[in-house]
Amino acid sequence: MKFEIKRQLLQRTDRVKGVEIHPSEPWLMANLYNGNVLIYNYTDTTLVKSFEVTEQPVRAAKFVARKQWVVTGSDDMLIRVYNYNTMDKVKVFEAHTDYIRCIAVHPTLPAFLTSSDDTLIKLWDWDKGFACVQQFEGHSHFVMQVTFNPKDNNTFASASLDRSIKVWSLGQPMPNFTLEGHDKGVNCLDYFSGSDRPYLISGADDKLIKIWDYQTKACVQTLEGHSHNIAAVCLHPELPLIVSGSEDGTIKLWHSTTYRLETTLDYRMERVWGLGYLKGSNSIAIAYDDGTVMIKVGREEPVASMDSSGKIIWARHNEIQTVNIKALGSDYEMQDGERLPLAVKDLGSSDLYPQSLQHNPNGRFVTVCGDGEYVVYTALAWRNKSFGPGLEFVWSNDSNEYAIRESPTKVKLYKNFQEKTTLKLDFNAEGIFGGSLVGVKSGEYIVFYDWEGNLVRRVDAVVRGVYWSEGGSQVAVVSDDSFYLLQYNADVVDAALAAGGSADPDGIDDAFELVAEVNERVKTGVWVGDCFIYNTASWRLNYCVGGEVTTMYHLDRPMYLLGYLASLNRVFLVDKDFGIVSYTLLLSMVEFKTLCMRGEIGTALTLLPQLPKDQLNNVARFLESKGFVQEALSVATDPEYRFDLAIQLGDLQSAGSIAVELDSEPKWRQLGELAMTGGHLGMAQQCLIKAKDYSGLLLMRSVTGDRKGLEGLAAEAREAGKHNVAFVGLFLLGRMQECVELLVEAGRLPEAAFFSRTYAPSLMPNVVSSWKADLAKQNPKAAESLADPAEYPNLFPNLHAAYKAEKWSLDQRAKNADIPASMYPELSSMPAVDLIGSIDSLLGGEANGGVDDLLSAPQQPHEELQHKEEEEEEEEEEEQQPVPQPLPQQQELFEIDQAAQHEQLLKQQQLEQQWQLEQRQLEQQQQLEQQQQ
Repeated sequence: MKFEIKRQLLQRTDRVKGVEIHPSEPWLMANLYNGNVLIYNYTDTTLVKSFEVTEQPVRAAKFVARKQWVVTGSDDMLIRVYNYNTMDKVKVFEAHTDYIRCIAVHPTLPAFLTSSDDTLIKLWDWDKGFACVQQFEGHSHFVMQVTFNPKDNNTFASASLDRSIKVWSLGQPMPNFTLEGHDKGVNCLDYFSGSDRPYLISGADDKLIKIWDYQTKACVQTLEGHSHNIAAVCLHPELPLIVSGSEDGTIKLWHSTTYRLETTLDYRMERVWGLGYLKGSNSIAIAYDDGTVMIKVGREEPVASMDSSGKIIWARHNEIQTVNIKALGSDYEMQDGERLPLAVKDLGSSDLYPQSLQHNPNGRFVTVCGDGEYVVYTALAWRNKSFGPGLEFVWSNDSNEYAIRESPTKVKLYKNFQEKTTLKLDFNAEGIFGGSLVGVKSGEYIVFYDWEGNLVRRVDAVVRGVYWSEGGSQVAVVSDDSFYLLQYNADVVDAALAAGGSADPDGIDDAFELVAEVNERVKTGVWVGDCFIYNTASWRLNYCVGGEVTTMYHLDRPMYLLGYLASLNRVFLVDKDFGIVSYTLLLSMVEFKTLCMRGEIGTALTLLPQLPKDQLNNVARFLESKGFVQEALSVATDPEYRFDLAIQLGDLQSAGSIAVELDSEPKWRQLGELAMTGGHLGMAQQCLIKAKDYSGLLLMRSVTGDRKGLEGLAAEAREAGKHNVAFVGLFLLGRMQECVELLVEAGRLPEAAFFSRTYAPSLMPNVVSSWKADLAKQNPKAAESLADPAEYPNLFPNLHAAYKAEKWSLDQRAKNADIPASMYPELSSMPAVDLIGSIDSLLGGEANGGVDDLLSAPQQPHEELQHKEEEEEEEEEEEQQPVPQPLPQQQELFEIDQAAQHEQLLKQQQLEQQWQLEQRQLEQQQQLEQQQQ
């Protein structure tokens, strides 16, 4: 029997005596010998909750999901009930006079059973205050386990070290009957739940597992294989497997029909003490000496198949059932993702336990494969057509041909139910795949043969699945983390085979051509024309055309593809509970994309009227991805997407009209940048204005020398609070006084002080005064340390020269304000002047007349710029213009005429002399004090 085993969780802890899986939450509970109970999330292996129950071993713990409880039984003879949400203790009571071995919760009644080393079994009713409503006596030794019969909740069975198994009924104090046959104490038991056989399983210290018919009271089978006591047994809830755990440290899986040992698991965690499972799940939990392990046995993918007419057949264990989608009628409106209300009919049963079930291409036959055999049934009457040994069975695209893998070294090909040939393999065949060719995979590669047995091509890939298109021209080869789309060149293969085949041991070189590799994990897939539909490991329903992947829907639970009905334009899926759902997939959309992939874009565009309007943007994105951007622009309806396409094409006219429609600042900014790059400065400026992109406008107006534009930008940016842009604009305009005002307005007083020291020293005293006043609110000492140039001019070198340089600069900026930016190359050769150095040298070595000469000497901008007469007229006008005034509130401090400057200089010199005198006196006093000491 073929099945997969995957480890879901491994947690190392102290000895675990029992495990339990929650019926709805992804939780695994482990009760430990050290007195703790731990709950893990088995999806991410994290510890969710922990209960410190007692210092004695906790031998039993069960979930009561309908009450959100955990019920524990321990060696201190107490039953404890906890709310696992709030962690509160609900009830504690003494239940037995010896160790409590087992707890079994009734499926429907508000009650649970407990068994103990005191040889008693008791029934407790929590609706009656956890009163003991019945006591069962009959065993003469420890009662190790009790379990309810899933087919009759009124009865239960018990296993005891007195070597017996007893079956009881609620309401009757004495057992109905006793099963005896073990030579030593019986530790565990479980009922068969998924079949019509009235069986139960038991495991004992005699190392044997026995299967009992509780109707005839006979032992029908004994399983041998363990080398130590059997500690736990259970029947797999979904697969025909009996699971046993022993103190020899191994887990054995036995076929529940043939009783053949299928496999043995050993996780090297010492003795096994318990098993846990959940109906409807493939997971098994194992309690070990060294911790807890959880495994998934078998696949959760349902065994189901759909033919081309919409008839679905599935297998529930050995029972075969069918539904027909067409039975819903044409009036029924299917909704995407909605479970279809299909009437289920019993078709029959299978002699094998089905591990695979598939229709042949024309839907007349259905093959069931399992237990190392296959059976071909007629689809309508479910009659046996053919059978034989086989590990796997696959159909060809031709309904009359199929292949069977009988063993790892033998693959046979059949036609019309007659053996045709046997493939000659020089490797172990781990699996086969049908379709246009027969695929035989090994652990490292797959080899394709035609249906005559001729080698076609070897492909080096670790393959999990192969899906052929209906016409056989394309194939999807699925690996663990990706899939490959291959083009099959049938003409090349036919020609090569007609010429005697290829001498290359890997087959015909050009048999396949790689179309695309897609990095997604495929769970199931199906072809519709040249479109490959598949669902992923993250449960997205996608389709792929030529390597271009489109996500159709996000699935809310694991589902598996059945097929596509073109008449309904819908793809159908099934979940593990055999619920059938459907989703829309327009064939016209698939045809459109297929034509685009073939390069027939003109033909594809003729299909646009057939497509729904809500799909046009998806079509446009597909066209864009294939390089048809202009066509995508003509198809798209979303304005933002159309704008992006127009920008991508550099179509300023289309982008501009869309930007007017959107009226979005980011879009205007993006369009402005594109226009600026293309040299369309007028359009770029208009876009930047609409985008309120002050930084972009600053760049544009500064590099183009637009003085008036820069003035307007500075004012607008200042009003909008864009102080950085406003500051740079004012600075470029030479308006230093307004720069200082802006810094003060923005609360940047330190920057204003330092800036005025360099560019507007006449404003410095008032700015420093404001800075000190503001700083004194936070740190008075720091404020006192700031030097005011009005009080300490000696701390500001060349201050007087800076005043004169400032006045001269203001005059020159006013005179040269109309020089265009285009004159920069000619003016850049003029030598730079160190104004402060020149003025300082004149102040120090010459009369003030020299300074006045410097200040009054006209500066020639450039001889080519204008005539001397025009320059003199401009100078006269400049002399009549007033010097730019400082801040109004600072007027009296910032007068810069000659008389005021001279008067202020004398005052500063007097203050400096006084300060030097005070310093000398202070030094003399300190020297005198030192001498006295």
